[in-house]
Amino acid sequence: MPDLSRLTACLLAATLWCSAWAPDAGARPPTGKKSGQIDLAICLDTSNSMDGLIGSAKQQLWDIVNELAKAEPAPTLRVALYSYGNDDYVAKRGWVRKEMDFSTDLDGLSERLFGLKTRGGTEYVGRVSRDALADLEWSSGSDVLKLVFVCGNEPADQDPDVSLKKIASTAKSQDAILNTIYCGNAGDKEATSWRHLASLAGGRFSVIDQERGQVSIPTPYDKPLAELGEKLNDTFLFHGRDSAKKTENQLAQDANAAKLSSGAAAARAQSKAGSIYRSALDDLVERSDKDSNFDIASVPEADLPAKLKELRPEARKARVHELSAERKKLQKEIGELGKKREAYLRAEAKKRNAKGSKALGEAVGGMLREQAKTKGIDIPE
Repeated sequence: MPDLSRLTACLLAATLWCSAWAPDAGARPPTGKKSGQIDLAICLDTSNSMDGLIGSAKQQLWDIVNELAKAEPAPTLRVALYSYGNDDYVAKRGWVRKEMDFSTDLDGLSERLFGLKTRGGTEYVGRVSRDALADLEWSSGSDVLKLVFVCGNEPADQDPDVSLKKIASTAKSQDAILNTIYCGNAGDKEATSWRHLASLAGGRFSVIDQERGQVSIPTPYDKPLAELGEKLNDTFLFHGRDSAKKTENQLAQDANAAKLSSGAAAARAQSKAGSIYRSALDDLVERSDKDSNFDIASVPEADLPAKLKELRPEARKARVHELSAERKKLQKEIGELGKKREAYLRAEAKKRNAKGSKALGEAVGGMLREQAKTKGIDIPE
């Protein structure tokens, strides 16, 4: 079974593979390009001793979103989540479980990550890759960037029923890029099968040293960012039958991030101020901002959030505009603090890597930029 330090490094690599993309809270001038579409399927091993892997996913989620927002033009991001290698799962399915279909609901993704449990099992990389490619409803269109990331350190070719060659062929036929990350050392014999799968699929392969785990670096900007993030919550007007649940889950994921570290809470605040998070939600403020023809009176009374139901119909439009103005103010403040936080983190990372060890982002950033450019998505250095 993989050890904890390897797994932490492994998932961190997977997340940083994705992280060459998402907008900061500050508005950017339009590029004139069509907004990109990214479908991202993440496959995580939940076998025994994988707590480090899952912990890294929780810790890195909002940093990933913030990096994704830097892509030009800002993409629409849909994420799906699979877990595999857990004895609690159905044996007939190869101990593979779909945790979440493609969705833009990032709070939902966070909720599922925090619900993952580890237990010993058999890890079938071929099976989870096959299911992700076959069972998900991938977006159509030649301009969609379709990515699968599989992470682990057991041999990738130990599935008795699904060959690496077959998986690679399926990925190519769907115009999907399958990337593999082996958590261990380049000289390990287990690394060979991971490298081979990526090569067959036309994806990228990365080896991460088990000693290269990452910790959350606290900054002076974490607390004020988290506080602004809490204020930002008050500007959301979720509507529909699940509006109360969405509000509750937003608060729950705030709490989950805060329990991890001050850095995770700060990164989540930055994400909530960015367009990838906002566009994913059934939020009347965002809808009003994006559609000049939208009329709040067109929303059925039963679907209105409590904040609007308590107002007279003629006062609701004004309230939406007030919240929009407040949100823009908070976004600006978060954007400014977010840039300072990122500069602080870069400086600290440079100090900690002063002995010459290569940062994970540097190791995989070029690969991601290359893949994104094939679909017209520009990722700034």
